[in-house]
Amino acid sequence: MASPARGSLRSFRPGRAQLEELIRIAVPVVVVQVGIMLMGVVDTVMVGHVSPRDLAAVALGNLYFFTCAIFGLGILYALDPVVSQAVGAGDEDTIARSVQRATLLAIGLGLLSSLAMAPAGPVFRLLRQPLDVIPVGQGYVHASLAGIVPFFLFIVLRLTLQAMGRVAPIVVTVVVANLANLFFNWTLIYGHLGLPALGAVGAGWASTLARWFMLLLLLAISWPVMVRHLRPLRVEIFRVTPLRALLGVGLPIGMQLALEFGAFAAIGVLMGWLGTVAMAGHQVAINLASLTFMVPLGIAQATAVLVGRAVGREDPPAARRAAGAGLGAGALFMACMAITLLVAPGPLARLYSDDPEVLAVAAALLPLAGLFQVFDGLQVVASAVLRGVADTRVPMVVNVLGFWICGMPISLLLGFRLGAGPVGLWWGLVAGLAAVAVFLLARIRQRFGGELKRLVLAGH
Repeated sequence: MASPARGSLRSFRPGRAQLEELIRIAVPVVVVQVGIMLMGVVDTVMVGHVSPRDLAAVALGNLYFFTCAIFGLGILYALDPVVSQAVGAGDEDTIARSVQRATLLAIGLGLLSSLAMAPAGPVFRLLRQPLDVIPVGQGYVHASLAGIVPFFLFIVLRLTLQAMGRVAPIVVTVVVANLANLFFNWTLIYGHLGLPALGAVGAGWASTLARWFMLLLLLAISWPVMVRHLRPLRVEIFRVTPLRALLGVGLPIGMQLALEFGAFAAIGVLMGWLGTVAMAGHQVAINLASLTFMVPLGIAQATAVLVGRAVGREDPPAARRAAGAGLGAGALFMACMAITLLVAPGPLARLYSDDPEVLAVAAALLPLAGLFQVFDGLQVVASAVLRGVADTRVPMVVNVLGFWICGMPISLLLGFRLGAGPVGLWWGLVAGLAAVAVFLLARIRQRFGGELKRLVLAGH
């Protein structure tokens, strides 16, 4: 029987081996992803029982934190194709150089992001956020500031271990870190063990402590595996040419993530224009949607690793089947989550708050989250598939077209001009995610119909 033509839909059909390999890697990565997200969910739930103002402050503070951090995080995701392809090729030297280079980048990018976080209060006032929320949101951001460098370094370790298939240390770290974060929140938000009750600001300090805890614990657990890649220091990591080549892969990823997150952040800012209650309800709904999103995000990261490894060992058919497995799994899971959000928005919202006005906004938004679930799952896995073959520039352009040219005008039109409020703002997210998913799937079919070659950084 003839093999399916490359780029045809049949060429992406996974076999049992591809599905088993995806499950083996994706399940622990999903556990990690959900575990990290649960830390934010716990923060939100615990602060939500303090006051709507504190809940809105955490929403605003988190938006600002990740707006400052997301570009740097995206640059570090250049490790995905570089390390996974090196693992597929059995190239230990490239793995070590890439990890050490990324460690330097993480420290530098983390310090720059910290500087960007400093003027939180003036930025919130410029963005016309509720006056009662601004000082608390600023306190949350300043408390979170010291956690950004360890967060970036944790990401470097995590991406490297995932590409190497060593996910157990990350799982253990995230499980223990969730318990630590719960304890930090309990003491600092509510004021136990003789400490003052800091509310939302306490959640910020708890997040900083948890991020340092995660970095140190993961480094300790993974040291037997990572030591050969971290020591000795290689002078080649300071060469400009390979660093520029790594940035050439990472900068478009950073821009892509910044554009995507920026669209969601912009909706959060626009919610602030509608008042504290609208912003708090939005925070509940987006937190639930983000929690379900962690599963396809974990599948996406596993898919990027499998595609990269296949390219590294010069096996394009396996890369296509790995892409198909990831896309199918992501879409199937999000279809199930869509049904859940459409059927039970009220009970889910009540997990976060007992304020009737906040609950009304959240319950109105959650069915829309159900509508965009499948598109969200497809677009995040599709981006990872393309990242696995180091195709990062086109997804960046797609994000501009989908989120900002298509989705944002719809949000503004429905939310303000036509008076649909929070629901109108979210319809723009639905449209943007649908457009991005369609564009990226078309790009995958085109890109995988051509040659799939390993990325080798010039000058090493």
